[in-house]
Amino acid sequence: MSRFGIRTRLEFVVVAAVAAAVAVLLIGFNLILANSLDRSSRDLLRQRATAQLSFLKSTGGQLSLVDVPDAAGPDANVWVYSGSRLIEQPRAGARARAAALALSTGPQRFLDLNDSDTRLFSKPVIVDGRRVGTVVVASALAPYEATRTVALVGSLVLGGLVLVLVGLAAHWLLASSLRPVQRMTRQAATWSERDLDQRFALGKPRDELTELAATLDGLLDRLAASLRREQRFSAELSHELRTPIARVIAETELALRRDRSPEDYRAALEVVHRSAELLSRIVDALVAAARIEAGPVKGTADAYEVAAEATAACAGLAAERDVLLDVEQPAQPVRLGVDPDLAERILQPVVENACRYGAKHVHVSIERRDSTVRYAVTDDGPGVDDDESDRIFEPGVRGRIGEASASLGAGLGLALARRLARSVTGDVEAVAVAQGGRFLVRLPAA
Repeated sequence: MSRFGIRTRLEFVVVAAVAAAVAVLLIGFNLILANSLDRSSRDLLRQRATAQLSFLKSTGGQLSLVDVPDAAGPDANVWVYSGSRLIEQPRAGARARAAALALSTGPQRFLDLNDSDTRLFSKPVIVDGRRVGTVVVASALAPYEATRTVALVGSLVLGGLVLVLVGLAAHWLLASSLRPVQRMTRQAATWSERDLDQRFALGKPRDELTELAATLDGLLDRLAASLRREQRFSAELSHELRTPIARVIAETELALRRDRSPEDYRAALEVVHRSAELLSRIVDALVAAARIEAGPVKGTADAYEVAAEATAACAGLAAERDVLLDVEQPAQPVRLGVDPDLAERILQPVVENACRYGAKHVHVSIERRDSTVRYAVTDDGPGVDDDESDRIFEPGVRGRIGEASASLGAGLGLALARRLARSVTGDVEAVAVAQGGRFLVRLPAA
C-alpha cells in the first residue's frame, strides 16, 4: 500500500503535468523570442548597410562619401572600403577593426564578436556589375541580450506563480471533491453487520461521486434484503422444525422406554413417518421460497394446469378428510405470467388450507381480470373472522379454529404463499363471506 493517499498522488500528478506543460511553454517562448530578436538584429544591420549606400558615389571605380548634413550623415558604426582602401571608420577597438577588415574582402555575411557583444555585417558595393568596395556596419547586442534576460526571468517567475496557483487550486478542488468519499469511508467504518438500514444518502446522482454513493446504497439495499431473507429463513426453519422434531423425539423416547407390541411400534412409526414427511415439506417449502425470492424465474404457465397440479398435491389430504375437491375449468385458456412451479407453490398452500378446514367441499375457480389472473378458493368450513384476515398470514400464526384443531400442519402455508405472490406483484388475501371460507390468489397474467 502506498504511503501517500490518492489525493496526494493526484495533486502530485496535476502539479507535475502542469509543470511539464509550463516548462515546454517557457522553453518554446524563450526560443521563439531569441530567434525573433536575432532576426530583428540582422534586419536592422541590413537596413543600415543599405542606407549607407545612399551616401556613396563611384567615380572611376573609386568610392567616395557624399557631403551631407551631420544629422543625415553616415552611421557612427560604419566602415566603408573603396577596394581595399578604408575611407570611413568609426571609433572602435582593435578587435572590431580587424573583424571589419576581414569582412571587407569576403561575401555578404554576419560576424559576432562575443567578447564585446557586437555583431557586424558586410555588404559589397556593386557598380555596373563590378565590386568596387564594401560597407561594414556594426550593432551592439547588449539590448537584445537584456531583453532576453528580462523575458527569461519574467517567464520563470510567471511559471512559478502558475505552479503555485495550480497547486493550491488542485489541493482545494481535490479536497472538496474527495471529502464525500472520506465521509462515506468513515460512515462505513462505523457500521456493523446489524446496521441494515444505514445508507450514505447523498441524494440523487449529480456527479460521479454521488452516482457512486447511489450505486453503493442500491448494493446495500440488495445486501440488506438478502441478509433479511437469510435471517428470516433461519428463524422460520428453527421455529417450524421445532414441533415435528419434538414429536419425533417424544415418540421414539416413549417407544424405547419399554417393550411394546408390534401394533404400538407401528403406530409410533406412523407418527414418526408423518413428522418426517412434515419436516420434508417444511424444508422443501423454505428452500424453494428462498430460491424464488433470491431471483424469481421468469416464465409462463397455463392457469388451469397449475390449479390441477396444486389440487392433485392436496388430493391425499382431501381424501383423508373426506372432502370433495374440484377445479372449475375456464371457458377460454388463461395464461399466467409466472413460472409454473412458482405459481403452484403459491396456490397449493391455499388449497391445502381449505382442505384442512373445509367440511365437505372445496372449490377452485379461475378468471382473468385485465392483467391479473384470479384464483378463488372456497370451502364450506368455519371461515375466517374479520379480525383474523391479516393475522393468519403471519408465519407460525393460525386462526382460532386452527389453534383449536389437532390437525398436523406446517404452519407456513399462507404466510409463504402471500410472500411468494407479492414477490411477483401478486397477492393472497382472505375474504369474509356469509358461510365458509374464501381466499383470493392474484397473479400477473401473461
